[in-house]
Amino acid sequence: MESQSLSTLAHEHLDKARGAGSGRSAVTLHGGREHALRQTLLALTEGHALGEHESPGEATLQVVHGRVRLTTADDAWEGRAGDYLLIPPARHDLTAAEDSVVLLTVAVHGVPGT
Repeated sequence: MESQSLSTLAHEHLDKARGAGSGRSAVTLHGGREHALRQTLLALTEGHALGEHESPGEATLQVVHGRVRLTTADDAWEGRAGDYLLIPPARHDLTAAEDSVVLLTVAVHGVPGT
């Protein structure tokens, strides 16, 4: 059995994000080509964004620390630590309203070799 502290990882990656010109840091906690589930911890400093991008398919976002805003052409959602969102199947943007860490979970349909 393998476990990790999300709190510890959140602090580590927030420190890395603060030192990065991009204002972000990320680590894949679970996933890869042999898995149908991918989980990525993503730290963003205040004001930084991922930029508008396509929906990855079935995905959820859990706010671990801070406050973020996810926007689509038709809607917006603001989440705080402890909040959880089903990511809509539309182009969207994620922006940190303050230094933040989120856990992105994506279901990758069809694992190669299965």
